[in-house]
Amino acid sequence: MKKRWVQAEKGNKETIESLAQQLNIDNSLAQVLVHRGISSFDQARDYFRPQMAHLHDPFLMKDMDKAILRIETALKDNEKILIYGDYDVDGTTSVALAYSFFRGFTTAIEYYIPDRHKEGYGISATGIDYAKENGFSLIIALDCGIKSNEKIAYANTLGIDFIICDHHLPGEELPMAVAILDPKRSDCPYPFKELAGCGIGFKLAQAYCIQNNLPAESYEQYLDLVMVSIAADIVPVEDENRILAYHGLVKLNTNPCIGLKALMDISGRNKDYSLTDVVFALAPRINAAGRMDHANQAVKMLICDEDLLAQEQSLFINLQNTERKTSDQNITAEALALIDDCEILINKKTTVVYHESWNKGVIGIVASRLTEKYYRPTVVLTESNGLLTGSARSVAGFDLYEALLGCEDLLVQFGGHKFAAGLTIKPENITSFSERFEQIVASTITDDLLCPEINIDTEINFSQITSKFQRIIAQMAPFGPHNPAPVFVTHNVSIAGRPYVVGTKHLKLNLKQQNSVIFESIGFGLAEYENLLQPNRPFSVCYTVEENVWRDQKKLQLNIKAINIDN
Repeated sequence: MKKRWVQAEKGNKETIESLAQQLNIDNSLAQVLVHRGISSFDQARDYFRPQMAHLHDPFLMKDMDKAILRIETALKDNEKILIYGDYDVDGTTSVALAYSFFRGFTTAIEYYIPDRHKEGYGISATGIDYAKENGFSLIIALDCGIKSNEKIAYANTLGIDFIICDHHLPGEELPMAVAILDPKRSDCPYPFKELAGCGIGFKLAQAYCIQNNLPAESYEQYLDLVMVSIAADIVPVEDENRILAYHGLVKLNTNPCIGLKALMDISGRNKDYSLTDVVFALAPRINAAGRMDHANQAVKMLICDEDLLAQEQSLFINLQNTERKTSDQNITAEALALIDDCEILINKKTTVVYHESWNKGVIGIVASRLTEKYYRPTVVLTESNGLLTGSARSVAGFDLYEALLGCEDLLVQFGGHKFAAGLTIKPENITSFSERFEQIVASTITDDLLCPEINIDTEINFSQITSKFQRIIAQMAPFGPHNPAPVFVTHNVSIAGRPYVVGTKHLKLNLKQQNSVIFESIGFGLAEYENLLQPNRPFSVCYTVEENVWRDQKKLQLNIKAINIDN
C-alpha cells in the first residue's frame, strides 16, 4: 500500500543552531530534537540521560494514600490479599510485580488471573467468588477494574475490599472501591497520564517504600517488568515511561529477573535488547500463555526464583507461542478470504468480520493484521459463551473508542482506548453494529487517515551520516510512540550494484548519493522494487539510520521505509 510522506516543519533556525552548537551535533539532529520539544541544553541532558530521580511523587496520584493505608492495615492484621490482573503482557507483568513485591511482607498472598475463554476481560464474578471462598478480604486489581462497577459492588456485599490500579479511561461513575489509582480519572492531579498498568503497580510499590522508609532497590528491582509492559502496551515513550523504559532496558540487558532471562535464552538472544526487540521477541511469548492456555503460566515464569523452573516454564510458553503463530496465520487467511470474496466489505471504510470457531485468544492479532492490510478501523469477532466477543484496532489519528461509544447501546460491554479495544455483543446485534460502526466511521474519518503515512523528521544528505551521527541517534533511544526513531529523507539517490530479494519480500540494496560512500540498506516488505530501480535513474528514499552487527562486525545500515522513483 502506497504511503503518504509527511515531512515535519522546520523549527526556529536560531534555536536549532544554538542547540547544535551547545551539544556539538549536526544541525539536522538538533532540528529533530527541537521538533520533539527539546530546545535547551538542560532539556537535552534530561532527554539523553533519563534519571530515576525525575520520577514523579507517587503520592500525587489520587487515592494513593488510601491505598497504602489499606495495604498496611491488611499486612498488620495478616489479612489474605489477592493480586488480580488481566491476561495480556501488561496484566501479567503487573501481577508478577505486585505479587513479588508484597510477598516480601506477607505469606498470606496469592494471585489470580481470569480465564480469557471462560471469564473474559476484567473483574469476574468467578474471581470474586474464589476470593470469598478462600478467605481473601482485599483484592488489588491491576490493569483492569476501572469500569467494573457492578462486580466491585458485588464484592462489597461479601466484605471484600478492592484497590484498583488501572490506566484505562473511566466511565461516568467510578466503582465503589477503597482506592482507585488511575491517572486518567478527571479528579486525579498526577502529572503524567500515560503509564501502563504495570507502571501503576510500580508507583504503588514506590509509594509503599517511601511511606515505610525502604530502599529504592526494593521497587527498582522490577524495572525490567515495567519496561516489558511499556513496550507491549504501546504507551507513549515520554516523561515517566521514557525513564522507566530506559532503566528497565539497562536491567534487562545486565541483570534480568530469572523468568525474563529464561525467556531471552529460549528466544535465541540474551543481550542488547531494544524496546522493539522486546515487542517482537518477548511480548508475543508472554502473551501466548493467555491466548492459548492460561496466563497463570506467564506469571508463574515471571515470579520464578529458581533457574530450572524458569527454564521449564519458558519452554512451555515458547511451545504455546508456536501454536499461537499457527492459529493466527490460519485465522488471518480465513478472514482475508471473507473480505476478498465480498465486494461490499472491500469498499467499506471499516472491517467487521466474524466466525464462530475462531480462537478468542488470537483475534486481537488478526485484527492488527487486517488493519495493516486494509488500513481502516477493524473489528474481529468470535463466539464465546453464547455472546460474540471481539477485538478492535484503529488507524493512526482516528479515535476508535469514540466510535465504539457511538455504538454503546448495541454492546454488552466494551473498553480500551483510541487505538485498541475489546467488546462483547449479542449475536442478534451484529448486523446493526456493523452498519452503525460503518456509518460513524465513514462520517468522521478523513481520506488522509485511511492512507498510512510516514512521518519524516528532516531531509539530509548521505554525507552527513557518520559514526558520530549514528551514535547520537542511538542515544535518543528507547524508541516508541511519541519518540520514534528519526526518519530522514534523501533525494537524488542511486543504486550501487544490483538489488536482490531476501526471504520472500525484503529488499537488500546498496545506495549512494553522487560521490558519497556506499551504504548497505535493507527495505523490509519492499521486494516489489527489485526490478524498478535502475542504475542511472535517481530516486528518493526515507529511512532510519542503524548499526547492523553481524559476526561481531559493526556497520552503518539504512533501514528503508519507503522509496519514491517518481522524482
